[in-house]
Amino acid sequence: MRVKATVLVDNYAYGINGVIAQHGWAVFLETERGNFLFDTGAGKTVLNNAIVLGVDLASIEGIILSHHHHDHTGGLLEVLEYLRRPVDVHAHPDLFKDSYSTRHGKISYSGMPFRQAVLEAKGARFKLGREFRSVVPGLYLTGEVPRLTAYETGDPDLVINGENGLVQDPLADDLSVVIPTDRGLFIVLGCAHAGIINTLNHAMKVMGQERIQTVFGGTHLGPANEVQREESIRSLLRMNIARLGASHCTGLNTAARLAYEFGQRFVFCGVGTVFEA
Repeated sequence: MRVKATVLVDNYAYGINGVIAQHGWAVFLETERGNFLFDTGAGKTVLNNAIVLGVDLASIEGIILSHHHHDHTGGLLEVLEYLRRPVDVHAHPDLFKDSYSTRHGKISYSGMPFRQAVLEAKGARFKLGREFRSVVPGLYLTGEVPRLTAYETGDPDLVINGENGLVQDPLADDLSVVIPTDRGLFIVLGCAHAGIINTLNHAMKVMGQERIQTVFGGTHLGPANEVQREESIRSLLRMNIARLGASHCTGLNTAARLAYEFGQRFVFCGVGTVFEA
């Protein structure tokens, strides 16, 4: 399948007048089977950036949410209000769970900022599932990603309520988009909370392909510990990746390291970055 992806929301914006940077992530996907919005940012930027970039959000066939965190779901209500029609929203059943961040010694709510009933009243038709599945022919969701590497241990600062207090959130709801193309897999990450290596290995296994034409999005290597960061970079370099784009939760230092290691195969993914395959 041919695909064009435009970054609508990211932590950084440069070179395009009028777009707004935001700690968050959203991508507009144009495919032969229809257009889709992958994540929605944290709110108040996705519509502005779509207009500035000439992206027709009204054309989307559905919305895909990588996971429940507010910096990926916070723009959902405004997109629904803009569409003013029913639209399928594909996500994991944990979309509405409560979760928190304890980073920098502060506890803050990090989950979906809207109740399900409010979103459904605005036209959201939730399609929730845990399994690897097709959204339309040629566009797939990874479903829950098996955690197989020893070094991708998740983020201890992201927590949920357990029986005896706050415990690390396993973030089983972490999903990525996989599109097979003539030149390999086209993979769009949300935050790769399952670990970028776990995610890519899972995508390659279920699709039966080892060549990755493009992978881009949040890698969550910015907050990762040094062991995970180094092992992940080494594993990425061993993979057959033609183009790697880093954004959002990758962090500037890690992105610079990846740019050094991957050279011309690396792309910084600020607002307005376009990938085609």
